[in-house]
Amino acid sequence: MIKERLQSFKFAFKGIRLLFLSETNAKIHLAFTFLVMAGGLFFSVSTTEWCLLVLAIVMVLCAEGMNTAIEYLTDLVSPNFHELAGKTKDVAAGAVLITAIGAAIVGCIIFLPKIWAYFCL
Repeated sequence: MIKERLQSFKFAFKGIRLLFLSETNAKIHLAFTFLVMAGGLFFSVSTTEWCLLVLAIVMVLCAEGMNTAIEYLTDLVSPNFHELAGKTKDVAAGAVLITAIGAAIVGCIIFLPKIWAYFCL
């Protein structure tokens, strides 16, 4: 049983690696992750703010992963163009965009006052 659990972690890490090596948008999200973490360290955000930032980051990265999985599966079952396959991909991409916009709003709420205070005081 332990061997099976370890094997499932191996597959999960393989999927994470594949996500970040193959998907440009995942790389962009990862770059923003490091930027946000650097900003959090620079501005000494509170524990609550860290929790909100981490939650926002994880949600975006998970949404991107789910979108990629949906795209792979859609391409498998519908290798030729099909209207429903296109709609499926569009809705999945839209979900990532909604999540990213929400994360950006969280980032603005946390960082804009700190940036304003840093440069204007």
